[in-house]
Amino acid sequence: MIARKRLGDLLEDAGLVTAEQISDALENKKDEQKLGDALLERGYITERQLIEALEFQLGIPHVSLYQYPIEEQALGYIPKELAQKNYIMPLQVRDNTLVVAMKDPMDYYIIDDLEMATGYSISPAIATKDDILYAINKFYFKKETEVRVEYSNGTADDEAPVIRLLDQLLNTGVQLRASDIHIDPQESNIIVRYRIDGRLQTENTVTKHMQNSLVARIKILADMNITQTRLPQDGRIKTAIAGTPVDLRISSLPTIHGEKVVIRILDLNNALMQLSELNFSQENHKKYRQLISQPSGLVLLTGPTGSGKTSTLYASLNFLNKEADNIITVEDPVEFQLDGINQVQVNSSVGLTFANGLRSILRQDPNIIMVGEIRDQETAEIAIRASLTGHLVFSTLHTNSAIDTVPRLFDMGIEPYLAVSALNGIVAQRLVRKICMDCREKREPTEMEKEIFARNGVEPEFIYFGEGCSSCHQRGYRSRLAVHEVLVIDETIRSMLLNNRPLKEIRDYAEEQGMAFLMEDGLEKVRAGLTTIEEIMQVSISL
Repeated sequence: MIARKRLGDLLEDAGLVTAEQISDALENKKDEQKLGDALLERGYITERQLIEALEFQLGIPHVSLYQYPIEEQALGYIPKELAQKNYIMPLQVRDNTLVVAMKDPMDYYIIDDLEMATGYSISPAIATKDDILYAINKFYFKKETEVRVEYSNGTADDEAPVIRLLDQLLNTGVQLRASDIHIDPQESNIIVRYRIDGRLQTENTVTKHMQNSLVARIKILADMNITQTRLPQDGRIKTAIAGTPVDLRISSLPTIHGEKVVIRILDLNNALMQLSELNFSQENHKKYRQLISQPSGLVLLTGPTGSGKTSTLYASLNFLNKEADNIITVEDPVEFQLDGINQVQVNSSVGLTFANGLRSILRQDPNIIMVGEIRDQETAEIAIRASLTGHLVFSTLHTNSAIDTVPRLFDMGIEPYLAVSALNGIVAQRLVRKICMDCREKREPTEMEKEIFARNGVEPEFIYFGEGCSSCHQRGYRSRLAVHEVLVIDETIRSMLLNNRPLKEIRDYAEEQGMAFLMEDGLEKVRAGLTTIEEIMQVSISL
């Protein structure tokens, strides 16, 4: 039987946290949040430290479920819903004992409940939350899919299996923190892939005869036309999955093997970030705050699709959201709904384009305007004129770097003097994968890495990498962070642009003024142990 200690005392005895940190976590934790989760959230301990402390202090083994031989018969003793709710995973039956992996092996209530419900003595093992969720989705999904294949015949009778299948796919996406779910029809089956930390990975395959009913179910929920299968369509679903409010963006595309569906998952709990959470370096954070605190002018964010521009825009608007200011946006689509901000959804089918929406906004007495994207000359001209007539305007463009943005505006047919006069500054950004803090190790840089660092004026003693662990599913990375470059348009740069000076000359001047380019900002984050040089080199290749 486990010695029934309190987690706080156990961690304090292990020297991992102080009494003050425990008190702070207890005072500020959310309703029903456990102490361990509160300590993790506040950065007082890592999940690895927590597991090692529990393993050592309680003598409970730590298991990695990545390739663990889980017995199928054990799944029958604990329903999937109970496993998901309490972060537990049945592993195997030994004589009169059920071995169960638990996120919190000190949850004595659930241990007592399991012993009463199963009639077995419970032998707990420790596993990370993500590892348990991954195993639940993998093994219970496999079991349920086999049942669905057995009972489903591809007709109207399979409505219930299809509902459960879609629920399972969405649950898996939310729990794995995927940004997108790809449902890819093949000749003989359907492949389901999840984009996690920017990388697609195959998690499941679904039998081919479920294809039409699965796509139809998604289209019905998204208010799309289920009879139209030969043209692309878009839709939207707002719902809650496993207690998490989410906004789902649906896109269907006809392919030779049927309709491919991509589901973009927007987690509304984590939708709105603060400026301090955007991974700006100290200098870039200071420059950016000065840029967006100007009473008027144009601030542009650049980068490819999926580089976090929307998160930066929303964090900026949230920072500026005051009662005294009228903030209006025109977006396609409206990603997240912000309290106190007037958001307009582009609707081309009725003539509400970016340009038309922007014209209407200017008659609404705005102080701050956000245009989702500058796609054409007309939108660019209206945005620039708005910024020159006393409005602070935010927008985005697809360019490779901050300095490349101004010539792009010229190429769109904007008069150079207007573009240069309007611009306050430009931020280019990319997302890179973050090293998993639970398996981070350090090593000396290689000669080639030293050369790359030296060329960019950075001299690290060590660099870091993720070994791969149960927390990150052996990938070595967990979550993502942004790298930035912030170009402030001063009078000298304005003059150089108007006089058509070469971009290299402007770049050299910006560097003299202390501007850190994407590569340099990335390498500083490598030195700080946040990401790897391989991730940053991918950013530099795209420049």
